[in-house]
Amino acid sequence: MESRKEKILVVDDEASIRRILETRLSMIGYEVVTAADGEEAIDMFHHEIPDLVVLDVMMPKLDGYGVCQELRKESDIPIIMLTALGDVADRITGLELGADDYVVKPFSPKELEARIRSVLRRVERNGTSGIPSSGVIQIGNIRIDTNKRQVYKGDERIRLTGMEFSLLELLVGKSGEAFSRSDILQEVWGYTPERHVDTRVVDVHISRLRAKLEEDPSNPELILTARGTGYLFQRITEPADEEKQKNKAV
Repeated sequence: MESRKEKILVVDDEASIRRILETRLSMIGYEVVTAADGEEAIDMFHHEIPDLVVLDVMMPKLDGYGVCQELRKESDIPIIMLTALGDVADRITGLELGADDYVVKPFSPKELEARIRSVLRRVERNGTSGIPSSGVIQIGNIRIDTNKRQVYKGDERIRLTGMEFSLLELLVGKSGEAFSRSDILQEVWGYTPERHVDTRVVDVHISRLRAKLEEDPSNPELILTARGTGYLFQRITEPADEEKQKNKAV
């Protein structure tokens, strides 16, 4: 039985870019659908149910930021933004709105193809060292189910994007161990930063995770900053360790 091709929605108002990406991505095995503006992108998303969206920022009717916001209201689909904007703050805006990664125009199609493969591979990946065989981790009122890739805060499910969950899974799998921004970018996004600004992808995702999981994101207790290094998840005490501590106290 032939496996289903992963479907990519390419959204760009430049017909030449749509044609190039449709041709190249189709050649390496993806099914590709396209949209020429933001409103069409929303319609195509609901009609085609893609696995990933490549989304240009500067578009008529509804720009890429607006599309990203609309998609994030109902979906955790991976989103890679294309931006021709020179200002770093403008690039970061897309990440803050929920994009998983961005590529700056003019871009190499090979670079974009690598980013797409990396995001899809990471989102689908299961199993991380350091995670218990049950796949369930409880930290206070936070429950992380790595098998179902779901997170709960009390009884409420917290929606995370695939890359947010992969980042959390990495940190939790080696709780108490500090990761540099470069290491996180390599482990989760699959590429080495070429410019300092590349690591802002990590910073924004950490900020998004804290906003969703921490009681006070400005004073985090779970996802900590390792000064001069990067980030770490607070050390998770094993149930056996807790029992030892009780026995000592008796």
